[in-house]
Amino acid sequence: MLKEYRTIKEVVGPLMLVEGVSNVGYNELVEIEQANGEVRRGKVLEVNRDRVLVQLFESSNGLKIDDSKARFLGRSIELSVSEDILGRVFDGMGKPKDGGPELIPEKRMDINGEPINPAARDYPSEFIQTGISAIDGLNTLVRGQKLPVFSGSGLPHAQLATQIARQARVLGTDSKFAVVFGAIGITFEEAEYFVEDFKRTGAIERAVLFMNLANDPAIERIATPRMALTAAEYLAYEKGMHVLVILTDITNYAEALREVSAARKEVPGRRGYPGYLYTDLASMYERAGRITGKPGSITQIPILTMPEDDKTHPIPDLTGYITEGQIILSRELHRKGITPPIDVLPSLSRLKDKGIGEGKTREDHAPTMNQLFAAYSRGKDAKELAVVLGEAALTDVDKKFADFATKFENEYVSQGYTTNRNIEDTLNLGWELLKTLPRAELKRIHDDMLDKYLPETKEE
Repeated sequence: MLKEYRTIKEVVGPLMLVEGVSNVGYNELVEIEQANGEVRRGKVLEVNRDRVLVQLFESSNGLKIDDSKARFLGRSIELSVSEDILGRVFDGMGKPKDGGPELIPEKRMDINGEPINPAARDYPSEFIQTGISAIDGLNTLVRGQKLPVFSGSGLPHAQLATQIARQARVLGTDSKFAVVFGAIGITFEEAEYFVEDFKRTGAIERAVLFMNLANDPAIERIATPRMALTAAEYLAYEKGMHVLVILTDITNYAEALREVSAARKEVPGRRGYPGYLYTDLASMYERAGRITGKPGSITQIPILTMPEDDKTHPIPDLTGYITEGQIILSRELHRKGITPPIDVLPSLSRLKDKGIGEGKTREDHAPTMNQLFAAYSRGKDAKELAVVLGEAALTDVDKKFADFATKFENEYVSQGYTTNRNIEDTLNLGWELLKTLPRAELKRIHDDMLDKYLPETKEE
């Protein structure tokens, strides 16, 4: 039997205090029914003896507490799931918003999920092809990995996100691949862009979209990524799918967390964010992975905009500690017209070595990757030197490296948002660029591999 109380004492912003309560749990769902029959929802945020603090999902405007009653439902927020969620668009709380029929659930799942036993985790080791050379060739994504994209305000992370969602696939496997897309605190225009792009390209057939808009309540923003991850866990671990979860924008999520923390009058941490921001982010990111004995997997690409392009800001800083690398978008490359403007040098995939090589991508992947990194870095140094001292200060070899850096950005990194390069094309393009350098300078590739892939440059 549901417990109802008419002891609502106070409402301050999104928070409501109920007294004289018993046997109520943390995170439990609450319905607040007014005398006119209107019902608003919330969840238990804090329990102190017989007093309960409730966080409202909707606005508290116009709420009359004198004649309202609070009904505690005895369960936390749940998502209704079945295989029919594929191809559907939901709001941030898991309600259909595409005009389609209500879902007939196979089951209901707690959106907070269950922790994966560390001993049951399987090591990520299978290559995921995104069709983007700067990722596939140099900062490879591996199945079960969490690899965030660090962007900045005004940079094209939305286009990059939809391109990855369209193109990503696991090579060499017949298993089904699905994309779960969670949009957090985005504008109506951005939401329309995502939905229309998924529909136009047919990617929506294998996708589930959760859309939380900027004018939706902050508490919904906190639930949205967990809704997306719960849908992903159902598809991965119960339906055996490889699931790619794209969450954008984690910065909006952290801002909502800060807003709720301030309303609760908690002691703020760095830059006003709550001290538990690290733990909270980890509770989402760590839901990626593979489980031994189960065919499915969850790979995460969280996208966040760095305030003032500051990598040391708490959100990217803490995200970097929890995840296995980062893809960084560069404002300088964006100004040059490089699409996507991925800055490969500070970008990093800590698991890339586990997903490349013979039998996974190609035998020459690792050495060419290292050589491209080294050559691009040297070329950038040469270009900076030329700016300070003039081109006359460069040696002939330095000039070749400077030319290489320009070609690398324009031909390898820049490919537009519709080009889908397979890994063979990416590796072959890398060799084409390396041909422009003297063979003696290709010190990170063994001679036998140079003989195989660059036979015309073989020195007598």
